[in-house]
Amino acid sequence: MNQYQPRIIRKPDVINETGLSKSTLYNRIKDGLFPPPISLGARAVGFVKSECEAVINAMIAEQTPEQIKALVISLVQQRSEKKGWRI
Repeated sequence: MNQYQPRIIRKPDVINETGLSKSTLYNRIKDGLFPPPISLGARAVGFVKSECEAVINAMIAEQTPEQIKALVISLVQQRSEKKGWRI
């Protein structure tokens, strides 16, 4: 059985992969144009790598902001619906 294993990446990796500044990244999250991070503990957050990759691919494909917002909404909704994640 091939199970999906999610990977968590930290903010510096997201910034490096996207080329966005920290403030632009958080503005995009606030505007619904990038998936929000998840809590890793009391003072740490991380980003789901597959979600980041999906949004980067949408940006490369020159999707409209409305299309990217819809993608982000879908990705965040799928977080709780993922089956086969090993915990």
